[in-house]
Amino acid sequence: MSGGSAFWIMGLLKDKVALITGAARGIGKAIALRFASEGAAVAFTDLVIDDTALSTLKEIEALGVKAKAYASDASKFEAAHEVVEKVREEFGRIDILVNNAGITRDTLMLRMEEGQWDAVINVNLKSAFNFIHAVTPIMSKQRGGSIISMSSVVGEAGNAGQCNYSASKAGLIGLTKSIAKEMGPRGIRANCIAPGFIISDMTAAMPQEVRDAWIKTIPLRRGGTPEDVAGVALFLASSMSSYVSGQVINCCGAMAC
Repeated sequence: MSGGSAFWIMGLLKDKVALITGAARGIGKAIALRFASEGAAVAFTDLVIDDTALSTLKEIEALGVKAKAYASDASKFEAAHEVVEKVREEFGRIDILVNNAGITRDTLMLRMEEGQWDAVINVNLKSAFNFIHAVTPIMSKQRGGSIISMSSVVGEAGNAGQCNYSASKAGLIGLTKSIAKEMGPRGIRANCIAPGFIISDMTAAMPQEVRDAWIKTIPLRRGGTPEDVAGVALFLASSMSSYVSGQVINCCGAMAC
């Protein structure tokens, strides 16, 4: 890559403000750091602002951008609206929303309890509704914005033992496509990222033999990293994707293609 190209890549999100849910660790953290490295001011939420979240905040600030962490339950409608208003007051605008908050409560349907279903739907899907509902008036006034929601390859293909998770991630795809159609006239884009097997705290909890077997099904023969997903998020957040909306971009090493 020439020096001129490298210079062009730097600062892709200069003067932009990004709000990322569930970003104290994992994929959300990687996205926050990647956005900050490209010049974006970063606000992020997590259920509690503990030592892990504060450590992430310091890493973001070390990149020379404004950053702030907010304790919030993304699944709660009023809490989401309160955080969005605080971010607007603190940062002046919101250009990018990343709906990253997510949990798993895996079990077979015959064993699944109502609480396991409700928890996953509320955190993974309702949280996206909550935050989209809160940010779209702001983005509408700005006549632009990028909304990125973290779906999954199992939201497209399903997976045994993950009916609740798959349903929540499939719901994000439908929500995203609808928002893209509704908000497009106001200059707001909406897209999904569908990660495959990503090395994270969630996948680390799986038995090693399960992880090894899964990796064998991936043509690239490795699990993805949070940084792999962050690269796709940067594309969708920046002007490089200015004519991309209503799409699902798989980040899965050709696992689902």
